[in-house]
Amino acid sequence: MTRKQARLYGILVFMLGLGTATGLTLTALSSSISYFRTPTEIVSGQYPEKNSNRAFRIGGLVEQGSLRHVDQQIIFRVTDLKNTLTVSYGGVIPDLFREGQGVIAEGRMNAEQVFVAQTLLAKHDEKYMPPEVARALKTSGMTRQGTAP
Repeated sequence: MTRKQARLYGILVFMLGLGTATGLTLTALSSSISYFRTPTEIVSGQYPEKNSNRAFRIGGLVEQGSLRHVDQQIIFRVTDLKNTLTVSYGGVIPDLFREGQGVIAEGRMNAEQVFVAQTLLAKHDEKYMPPEVARALKTSGMTRQGTAP
């Protein structure tokens, strides 16, 4: 085997290893991606996770008057000011979670069309809103008070 052939085989083995490592990394990352959806997308059925058991995120505002405690669960409705979606959560409730505030929940839809959340994130001050929620509200043409800008 000449030096040229040895170098070519070395480069081919390196490229094969690099391709394998890249493929494994992308596969691992794709299984942990959590897509953001609005209540309007979910109510209208426009989300790819509908027929899979894949977790995704929903976001919006906690609807006024919708928060209730049932056993160890809280049940509330999330709205993007066009549609609402019922959410059930059984974990530790963030201190800043309350009605009228922005929220992002991560979980899955169940057979009764209730979003069962495993994670709940609440905004941290009066002026902050999660970027995804702000974009969704802006796209819907609504402000936080439910009026057109």
